[in-house]
Amino acid sequence: MIPATSFSAKRVALFGLGGSGIATAHALMAGGAEVLAWDDNPDSVAKAASEGIATGDLRAAEWAGFAAFVLSPGVPLTHPKPHWTVELARGAGVEVIGDVELFCRERNRQAAQAPFIAITGTNGKSTTTALTAHILKSAGRDTQMGGNIGRAVMTLDPPEPRRHYVVECSSYQIDLAPSINPTAGVLLNLTPDHLDRHGTMQHYASIKERLVAGSDTAIVGVDDPYCAQIADRLESVGKKVVRISKRLPLTDGYFAAGTDLMEAVDGRYSRIAFLEGIGSLRGQHNAQNALAAVAACLRVGLELGEIQKGLESFPGLAHRMEQVARKGKVLFVNDSKATNADAAAPALSSFGRIYWIAGGLPKEGGIEPLRGFFPRVAKAYLIGEAAPAFAATLGEAVPYEISGTLAAAVEHAAQDAANDAGDEAVVLLSPACASFDQFRNFEVRGEAFRQAVAAIGKVDLIGGAR
Repeated sequence: MIPATSFSAKRVALFGLGGSGIATAHALMAGGAEVLAWDDNPDSVAKAASEGIATGDLRAAEWAGFAAFVLSPGVPLTHPKPHWTVELARGAGVEVIGDVELFCRERNRQAAQAPFIAITGTNGKSTTTALTAHILKSAGRDTQMGGNIGRAVMTLDPPEPRRHYVVECSSYQIDLAPSINPTAGVLLNLTPDHLDRHGTMQHYASIKERLVAGSDTAIVGVDDPYCAQIADRLESVGKKVVRISKRLPLTDGYFAAGTDLMEAVDGRYSRIAFLEGIGSLRGQHNAQNALAAVAACLRVGLELGEIQKGLESFPGLAHRMEQVARKGKVLFVNDSKATNADAAAPALSSFGRIYWIAGGLPKEGGIEPLRGFFPRVAKAYLIGEAAPAFAATLGEAVPYEISGTLAAAVEHAAQDAANDAGDEAVVLLSPACASFDQFRNFEVRGEAFRQAVAAIGKVDLIGGAR
């Protein structure tokens, strides 16, 4: 835990008592703050009270006495309208912050030189965060990873000069962290997302920009117009900017040329790392993730040899193009996190002969946006409520069966893939659907896939697959 000493002997209001909210309350209390916490869910309030956190309805609180208001990132700050607690705080002139802001203040107080890599973007931030932390750990660095992935940021170990922090930041967290100042700030990409919470794409992009604007070095993916403009704008005001691209040769920066990761300096190119043969980093989208991780790790002092070893040993994230097992020439891949067509596209673009398990609770648009990948699909195995609609979309373009259940789909796909004439065939769970018709969440669905693969027998499990 990181005690929030910056509010020692001060009163702090807190709203949102989920896991990170309770962790933040404990961090404030450990730092000597007097906390009054609340939540709209009575069960959450009761749980916090049982852990010794003072609770009380903030509607009745004396707001003028609070030094700060700490808001859970899941609670609306601006759109569609500010939460009632935000209006009370602003009415009393109380600053509204989040747990990432508390972390930044403690780092500044205790060990401002501690290397801090903060990562955001619409897509890929979890993989990039995990990959960056893995490279640092594999190189023997004292590394803490958290934020929007894994551990709540205030549950990490306290700042020390040589302790490295890799923190994934959502737009909600950035919006509540006005003094965020990473050593290396990464902005991967921007596409329309969370507009119900940010109102417009311009506002969403401006929030993401804050992370790199406050960094010592801004690492920005320039493959979309929003980020390209941000990179230019930051550079025009003197910010050190490192551009990365998964598809464009750059004059200066880092870019991908197939599986090679290249550095460009004044138009001169050299290979600094490679992804050839690294199954956990297949696909153009992972080239962008790897470029960002390489740039960030170079910024905090790693050598290229250390970075390449980390890339090669990266196991990947669970449920995101996760290599689960092999059986002969058949590779089994768990991409259960792909809950819509856009999310399924990277996996479908990364393999050549696919036995595709798809379906579940359908999203608007179905799989029509994936039609360009249909030539890669040897056969589809359709499950859940979406099966009839997906069958209609596939039509005569792709052979398919309506398997019904995930277990049946895995069994039939494995049999067919084993008889494929090619050198490698992939049984891919990339559902392009929510899980809720058959599974509680995508994690449970992914675990069911692992279990079904193991039940086939005589498979070689890969990495952390169970």
